[in-house]
Amino acid sequence: MSGQNKERVVVEIYGQYYTMKGDSSSSHMRMIAGYVDDKMRQIAAANPRLDTNKLAVLAALNMADEYFRLRMEYEELIKLLEETAQEAEEEEMEEGSGTDKE
Repeated sequence: MSGQNKERVVVEIYGQYYTMKGDSSSSHMRMIAGYVDDKMRQIAAANPRLDTNKLAVLAALNMADEYFRLRMEYEELIKLLEETAQEAEEEEMEEGSGTDKE
């Protein structure tokens, strides 16, 4: 099964070409590569003396920070949705038991 149905695409990131291979569509892989390229170029614009390796590490750190912030927001939203669903369920149970008291 390995190697079957894998998409392969050549992308350019900060002037270097890379062959990406994966289960995602080629357009998705290009989008991801473009995002990495954009991050590296943003950092390079603010810090023109940094070499490519340092740019790559700083870009990775920036993206990891974004990821962890989004993951925390996601977990908070899931918790809020669960609490809201539980409250709605409790209200529904109270309403159901309230009509039986007549």
